[in-house]
Amino acid sequence: MGLLSFIKEAGEKLFGGSSAQAAEPDANTKAAAAIKTYIETQNLGLTGLEVTYTAATGVVTLAGQAPSQEASEKAGLAAGNVANVTSVDNNLVAPAAAPAQYHDVVKGDTLSAISKKYYGDANKYNAIFEANKPMLSHPDKIYPGQKLRIPAL
Repeated sequence: MGLLSFIKEAGEKLFGGSSAQAAEPDANTKAAAAIKTYIETQNLGLTGLEVTYTAATGVVTLAGQAPSQEASEKAGLAAGNVANVTSVDNNLVAPAAAPAQYHDVVKGDTLSAISKKYYGDANKYNAIFEANKPMLSHPDKIYPGQKLRIPAL
């Protein structure tokens, strides 16, 4: 799927400390394990998931098998929407499908406004919400810096 960029300060707080403190190999391994566990809690049906994290650069690399392009994209988003992650190199293998677009949430964004921007219809916000579950638990729980998947309709 390739490389996705994220905002380092935004996202789930899965591991403590600054990126400078986490630069040790053992800390990288622990952070990768925390990210892997977080991805696995999304129940995306991934097999053979391997996660590496390099704190010095903030890069997460994913490898393994995904049952669909959607699952692969969601795994990449789950990994990237973690504090101290600047980019995700998503190497998950998935059946070919049309890739989705992505949107970086800014202050004042709502799913309805994002839906209007991409689909021309604010009432199609639920498609964006469903495409980002289980990362999103409610349509109103988005935050600046978060990256969302915008599926093709």
